[in-house]
Amino acid sequence: MSTKPSIPQGTRDFSAEVVRKRNYIFSVIRNVFELYSFQPLETPAMENLETLMGKYGEEGDKLIFKILNNGINNEKNIEKSKAGFEKLLEGKSSSDITERALKYDLTIPFARYVAMNHTKLTFPFRRYQIQPVWRADRPQKGRYREFTQCDADVVGSLSLLNEVELANIYHEVFIKLGLKNYELKINSRKILVALAELCGGADKMIDITIAIDKLDKIGLEKVKEELQERGLKDEQITIIESYLNITGTNEEKLTQIKSLIGSSEIGKQGIEEVDFVFQQTKNTNLSIDFTLARGLNYYTGIIFEAKAPEEVKMGSIGGGGRYDDLTGLFGVPNIPGVGISFGVDRIYDVLEEMNLFPQDVQVSTKALLFNMGEVESRFAFGIMQQLRSSGIACELYHEATKINKQFTYAEKKNIPFVVIIGSKEIEEKNCAVKNLATGNQETLALENLAGYLKNL
Repeated sequence: MSTKPSIPQGTRDFSAEVVRKRNYIFSVIRNVFELYSFQPLETPAMENLETLMGKYGEEGDKLIFKILNNGINNEKNIEKSKAGFEKLLEGKSSSDITERALKYDLTIPFARYVAMNHTKLTFPFRRYQIQPVWRADRPQKGRYREFTQCDADVVGSLSLLNEVELANIYHEVFIKLGLKNYELKINSRKILVALAELCGGADKMIDITIAIDKLDKIGLEKVKEELQERGLKDEQITIIESYLNITGTNEEKLTQIKSLIGSSEIGKQGIEEVDFVFQQTKNTNLSIDFTLARGLNYYTGIIFEAKAPEEVKMGSIGGGGRYDDLTGLFGVPNIPGVGISFGVDRIYDVLEEMNLFPQDVQVSTKALLFNMGEVESRFAFGIMQQLRSSGIACELYHEATKINKQFTYAEKKNIPFVVIIGSKEIEEKNCAVKNLATGNQETLALENLAGYLKNL
C-alpha cells in the first residue's frame, strides 16, 4: 500500500520561486554583514545536549528538539530507556535516551565554538552565520519548527560602539529590503535587574522577565496575574505596573526611568548605556521600550528587538543583545560579546505581503533558444554553450515542437528573451531575438548576440 507523501508539521518545501526570493534576502543581509567586516562561520546542525540545555530559560529549554540515541530498543537498554523516557516526560534530560539535540539558535553554538577555539582567534572576533535552527514550537503564521537565522556577533569587546554598529546593520538591511517603517526596540537587562532589586531582590529577575516578555501576547492584566502566581506581592506588582506604563518620546522615557530606578547603581549603568546607543543612532528607527525583556537568560546588557511595519501583523523579525560571559558557560570566562539575529522566514512573509520583492528576482535564465529541428538544434546548442561561456544563463528547448508551445514555456518560466535560429539564420549567420516583455523582435549577427544579451 502506497504512503501518502507529507512533510513534518512546521517545515516547508521551497520551490525555485521561493528559493530565489529567500536568496535575495540572504544576499542583502550577507552583503551588509561583509560591509561591516564580519566573517562567515558554520556550525553543525546538532550539538551535544549539555551544550544547549539550561541556556535558554525555562520556556526555551522546553522547545529544544532532542535526538534519540541509536540502539535504545536494544533488549539490554529497555529498562534504562523506560526510566529515561520518564525523565523526559518530567522535562528533565537523560543520557540513556538522548545526548544530542538540534540547535535552538546560533548564539550558543557560536559561544561553544569560541570557547573551543579562543586561543586561535583574533579578538575582537566578528562573525556572521546564516543557517537553519529548530524549535519544538506550535506552528502558526510566522512561526515554524525549522527556520533560518542570520546572526552577526562581536566577541572580545565591551565597547558600546558594537551595539551602535549592530543597530546600523539592522537599519541598512531593512532599508535595502524596502521596510522603511520597521521599528528597532532597545532596552537593557541591567534596567530589568534594577527593577527586580526594587521588587525584593535580583533573584526575582527571571520571574519578572518571563512574565513581562509576554506583555504583547497576553496584556497587562494577565501579566499581573502571572507575577502574582510567581510569588510577587501587590506592592511589587504596582512598581512593575508603573514601569510598564512608561510612555512618551525616547527622551521622555529616559527621564521617567531615571526617576523610577535611577538610584540603583546597575540601573544607572543600564540607563547610560541605552542613552549612549540612542544618541549615536538617531538616523535609524530606534525606539526605547522598557517593556522589552527577551526571555533568554544569557543577556546581560543592551537588548534589541526588530519589529515589522505595523501594517503587517507579524511582530518580531529580529532580536539580540549583549551577553558578557556566555563562554563562561563552557569554562572560558571573561569573553564579552554582543550579537543580533534576523528572522529570515518572517522577513520573507513580510516582503511577500507588502509586495516588496524586486520584479527581476525571478529571472535566472536570460534567453531560451528555440528548437527548430534536428540540424538547427545541434547548431543552436553550440551557440548556447558560447553564450554560457560569456556568463549568460540560457537553455535550448528540449524538443522540436510548435513555436507557440515554446513561447508558452518561456513565458511560464519568466525567461525575458527567445532566440530563433532556423536554417535561413544558419546560412546567413544571424538570429532573431524577441523581447517577450515588449514584443519587439530584431535580427542580430550571431557574433553580436552575446554582447547584446549581456547589456540588457
